[in-house]
Amino acid sequence: MNDEIIDEVRSIRDAHAAKFNYDLRAIYADLKKSETERVAAGHPFVSPPSEIPVPKTVLQRTRFARR
Repeated sequence: MNDEIIDEVRSIRDAHAAKFNYDLRAIYADLKKSETERVAAGHPFVSPPSEIPVPKTVLQRTRFARR
């Protein structure tokens, strides 16, 4: 099944990676640079949680049971 939004995101991601010759270190450095610039411009940055969240409902427990 093809989704046009997924295809667009993948093509953008591939173009970005190609710009750095698929070098993961260079891609990471560019993403960190972009992140630093956005934070300096005043955009909010949300840090990941320090602890893994505990499911509160039965649905959440069954949904994430296999992870």
